[in-house]
Amino acid sequence: MHKLPEYSFEKLRNEVEICVSDEHKFGTDAFLLADFAAPRHKDMVCDLGTGCGIIPLLMQISFAPKIIYCVDIQKQAIEQLNISVERNKLENIVPVCADLKILWQGAPIGQLDVVTCNPPYKSDGAGLQSLSEAQRIARHEILCNISDVCRAAERLLKFGGRFCICNRPERLADVVSAMKDNNIEPKSLRFVSKTPADPPWLFLIEGKKGGKPFMKVLPQLYINGSEGFSEELLQIYGGGKTNDYQREKE
Repeated sequence: MHKLPEYSFEKLRNEVEICVSDEHKFGTDAFLLADFAAPRHKDMVCDLGTGCGIIPLLMQISFAPKIIYCVDIQKQAIEQLNISVERNKLENIVPVCADLKILWQGAPIGQLDVVTCNPPYKSDGAGLQSLSEAQRIARHEILCNISDVCRAAERLLKFGGRFCICNRPERLADVVSAMKDNNIEPKSLRFVSKTPADPPWLFLIEGKKGGKPFMKVLPQLYINGSEGFSEELLQIYGGGKTNDYQREKE
């Protein structure tokens, strides 16, 4: 008999609460990507591989775009997100249980302004395999790879629409190649380090569908400052329980 998942709730900003579990939770990278994507109030958005929906919820709190489609292939992840949507009475967040390689019937093909994704960082078989199936799917390219993600983003975006993604520095060449292969031109790149003395552990990159070649490298983002978290990270967290959010992916 399968053990039923245990859900709990974590408070974000503006009294918004998110349903989390051992299988579907979140880390610092989700906050950074939501802030980096910064959709406008009028934008139509989609978050691919949304998990518990942390990125859509953060975008809703900070930017309130017109609509956010939230796509994940795992039923439990979408169940958690549905719980969060109902608990917070959110009308513009649309959970979708679907395979991003196929998308879903009625998907807004060629209509979206912004697509985001916090993808599996590790190729299938690379590194230590996580214990649970949900963790393996979230962290390893088992059900989709970076090319699949970029292909889905290209299908959903309108011409000139933005695709924002994060990943580990060792996957930068793979991400740039996959974006360019799918008519998404990398335009902005930002590395993230714990301190100025440490090498980057993450990068954030934005591409535009149909854009012309030219990429700007932005100033580096530092996680830590002289007295704990950096001022910029605290601004991104926006007053949340920062000690609870320093949970990076393995």
